[in-house]
Amino acid sequence: MFKAISKKINAESVKSLAKLSEAEAGQKKARDLELEKIITGEDQRILLIIGPCSAHEEEAVMEYVHRLAKLQAEVADKVFMVPRIYTNKPRTNGDGYKGLLHQQNPNGESNLIRGIVSVRKLHKRVLTETGLTTADEMLYPENLEFVEDLVSYIAVGARSVEDQQHRFVASGINQPTGLKNPTSGNLTVLFNSLYAAQQKQEFIYNGAEVESSSNPLAHVVLRGGLNEVGKNIPNYHYEDLIEVTNRYEVGNFKNPFVVVDTNHDNSGKQYFEQIRIVKETLENRKYNQKIKKMVRGFMIESFIEDGRQEPDGTVFGQSITDPCLGWEKTEELVRYIAKHAE
Repeated sequence: MFKAISKKINAESVKSLAKLSEAEAGQKKARDLELEKIITGEDQRILLIIGPCSAHEEEAVMEYVHRLAKLQAEVADKVFMVPRIYTNKPRTNGDGYKGLLHQQNPNGESNLIRGIVSVRKLHKRVLTETGLTTADEMLYPENLEFVEDLVSYIAVGARSVEDQQHRFVASGINQPTGLKNPTSGNLTVLFNSLYAAQQKQEFIYNGAEVESSSNPLAHVVLRGGLNEVGKNIPNYHYEDLIEVTNRYEVGNFKNPFVVVDTNHDNSGKQYFEQIRIVKETLENRKYNQKIKKMVRGFMIESFIEDGRQEPDGTVFGQSITDPCLGWEKTEELVRYIAKHAE
């Protein structure tokens, strides 16, 4: 049984809030075309999906993204950065901070109607104030239409990638869509999801029967896994990358592209390890042409301050979910990537 606590949401009315002007939409389109060329291989720059684990504090996020924009200008010939503006967070048991969509104040009450407005406002602010465009996670497939005009990259998380609705909705997304391996680390499940996303699908979506276009820009994201006793099983090492590139070839997928998620079960949430994981991956690219050709992206969790704090913490620019690299280490790492991206 469900109890309505708001009137039915009109998607077009919502999208009229924080709507891009014609000039802003053109700016976004130009960035989207750059990103598409990276996924298809026409542009060989390294893609970084980079930023805080969760966008819990608007002004701290904007301070971070302004810094990122300056750094992007410095490394633009080697690296293309898309800031993580993750506004809804999966919770293992349903408890805890669920993201800006739910709570505009991490310690405040949940209000999803206000949340939709806040989410749109923040994605637009990033574009209009810095010229960068954003990435967000598709935790709730039915909410995609509330942000699809503002974001440049969509992620499907480890808990969602086995869900048929997520796979089918991913098949109709116009943007590059990163599909993470499930928490088990099972690559067969991952590539089944990729196959589904790269095909046309028919299904019910937001109250109507639809046919999706297929998404040739869908690709895999390696985030490590957990075995049956809860031990971290990384999947960014040389042998792991060889297996993934082989699966791409055997499956005859469109636009083979691999992103290495440097945190989560690859690092065991030891955020300093992200630096080592990036450096090892860059070294592995030197020893195998298939790896160099396909492994051209990283997801990096970073913010202004190192580490994390509890949701009631008061440290400006420090994560309240997973621990992140602070700005000084982030800046150094991005410059390292730009220097060693050949």
